[in-house]
Amino acid sequence: MINPDDPLDIQVVKQGKIIDALVRRHARQHDVGQSAYAAFQSAIALQGQVWAKTRDLERTSNELELVRFDRERTQANLADALSAMEGGFALFTDGDLQVCNDLFKTLLPDITDRILPGLSMSAYFSALERSGHLVDPDRAIRNQLAEARQGPSGATLLSFVMALTGDRWFQISQQRTSSDNVVILQTEITDIVRQNQSEKDRLIDMQGHYLQAAFDNMTAGICTFSRDGSVMIHNDRFRELLGLPFTLMHQGTTFPQVLAFVQANGLLVQSDITDIDRWPYRLRTEGRLRKRLRHGGGRVLDLHAHLLPDRGFLVDIKDVTLESRATEMLERRVEERTSDLTKANQRLTEQYEAQADVEEELRKAKELAEAAVSSKTRFLAAASHDLLQPINAAKLLISTLWDMSQNTSLGPTVERLEGSFVSIESLLHALLDISRLESTESALTVTDVCLNSLMQGIIEDHAPVAAKKGVRLDVVPCSLWVRSDQRYLLRSLQNLVVNAIQYTEKGRVLVGCRQRGSSVVLQVWDTGMGISHKDQGRIFDEFTRADNVPPGSGMGLGLSIVDRTCRHLGHRVSVRSKPGVGSVFSIEMEMVAGRPTQPVREVPEQASHDGDMNLIALVVENDPYVLFATTQKLETWGASVLAARSTEEALALVADIGMAPDILLADYQLDGDDTGVHTIRAVRAATGVAVPAIMITADRGPALVRIGEEEDFTVLTKPVQLSRLRPLIDWKTRPGAEPAPRATDKSIA
Repeated sequence: MINPDDPLDIQVVKQGKIIDALVRRHARQHDVGQSAYAAFQSAIALQGQVWAKTRDLERTSNELELVRFDRERTQANLADALSAMEGGFALFTDGDLQVCNDLFKTLLPDITDRILPGLSMSAYFSALERSGHLVDPDRAIRNQLAEARQGPSGATLLSFVMALTGDRWFQISQQRTSSDNVVILQTEITDIVRQNQSEKDRLIDMQGHYLQAAFDNMTAGICTFSRDGSVMIHNDRFRELLGLPFTLMHQGTTFPQVLAFVQANGLLVQSDITDIDRWPYRLRTEGRLRKRLRHGGGRVLDLHAHLLPDRGFLVDIKDVTLESRATEMLERRVEERTSDLTKANQRLTEQYEAQADVEEELRKAKELAEAAVSSKTRFLAAASHDLLQPINAAKLLISTLWDMSQNTSLGPTVERLEGSFVSIESLLHALLDISRLESTESALTVTDVCLNSLMQGIIEDHAPVAAKKGVRLDVVPCSLWVRSDQRYLLRSLQNLVVNAIQYTEKGRVLVGCRQRGSSVVLQVWDTGMGISHKDQGRIFDEFTRADNVPPGSGMGLGLSIVDRTCRHLGHRVSVRSKPGVGSVFSIEMEMVAGRPTQPVREVPEQASHDGDMNLIALVVENDPYVLFATTQKLETWGASVLAARSTEEALALVADIGMAPDILLADYQLDGDDTGVHTIRAVRAATGVAVPAIMITADRGPALVRIGEEEDFTVLTKPVQLSRLRPLIDWKTRPGAEPAPRATDKSIA
């Protein structure tokens, strides 16, 4: 009847009810007239039960008193523990305040009287929100208090930081301990926040010093403005470039004040700042501002202003006086050059006014010339023919002059003149190669190339130069084929050989090949001065030479052209060298397998051509200077020369002598539609003789090479290599000569 698990006070109440029921039962039995003995027995039994229940009641009362004592002692200990805590503590049960310590009450003095047991958690946070000690300018804390008013869900911990007056900071933590209890802790973090703020300020100051130091070491003038347009950080260069006084550039000065000072004191040319009042508006709306200004002192300044993420902006000023002057000078030179070209074109137009087709060509030439003024690369590419014509004439004339000055006092002078001209020719070839490589990669024609032809050409061209210097030039023939552009591969090999001969005072230069797997490595060895390790990484840059190269040894373009050409062709260039020992330059290329090898023959010694030619040579050239120079050179070799400027004149001369010439030398591009190909065909047709012919031209296109193969003539490019021209004429005119060599063998001279 009594549940032992019930609390003691409930068990006592139940026992009292049982005793009352037994007493009432006994009274009812007495009323119905039970016997005295039965009544006595009932009384005795009832008394025993009453005594037992009384003992149980006394025992229960004692236990209840002990529980009350333990409870009071626990509450006293809890109060002592809460008082000893460094932070505020409060326990809410079923949403109402159950117990808290004094620190929890005194956190905000203006709500201390309201913090009493029974205060709801929602009312507590509402009181916090209305407290006058709360610092919350952006209402962020009030939003967090509104969230905390609902209480944490589940075991979630809610925590936020609250700022109070007097620069005090507290962390409020809200934790649910059971389904009915919520604990709120108040922890003061003022020292931590102040320390963090101090560290942050120190870092900001340090960054400010770093930023100021960076600004001070810039060549440009830099100034940053805040969101309201006032000066924040600037360097002295900014003030110096604009000519601003020291007293004006300080924090608090606004951008409009700086502009007003500039305008009022005439620091800038007035025509450049007519819209200066709109600069701030344009900066805000467009996000940036760019101006080129002229300072009163003659400097030219570039002003750039950019908006920053915080709506402030940065202004930088650069002194571009030299750049501006160079641009103006270039523009004047372009205008002068354009004017000169225009006048020249006008004179040409007047001369050929009657010929409509020539006038159209001149108009196109004028447009090309005007376009070429604005581009170095396009100019060099378009003017190659015009440049090579006088170079070719001068080269022939110098050679003739050299022959005439032998054993005279003019000999050394002519020799120096020839050396200077060789330098000019090398530089011109370098510039033309660079212009072609920069114009487009389509200028490269990648085909199967036999290295044997290239290496034989090298020995023919450069053996006399090496012998004159006392350097032995050896070439190990090679019959392998590679994938490359024949013209540019030869130019690269020539540059390496020329460099090797130039920088080798004594010893030997060796050209050969090595097969390395599926690749072929073309190598040039020398016993020259060598290249230091630090210079080997930069000698392929334009206008760069090694430190041990004596002054006046070239412009430093040869190796740059080799590197650029090989990069376009997919070849790998490398160098190994040791100062005082020599160098080896290598070009690694893809080998073509399965091609029939050409017969490898030893390169013959250079034959002497001192005897007279005793030939009749027909020379067709529309340039009078080149025609004169070629005639003079052939006559010094003993030939009888028929000089003509067109196909018509050539046919007339052949008709006058009544016989075919022994050799025909013709330029490709003659006046109008006339060409050297037309001349060769016409002379052969008029004489009925397959006259041996050589085409000397500035055209380096593959189309002319194919025509030469079809029409049986050899192509030499200008400026002509005399070391090839004389042997070629002798070979083509000797009795029983074999068919002329393929045009491609000589078109790359």
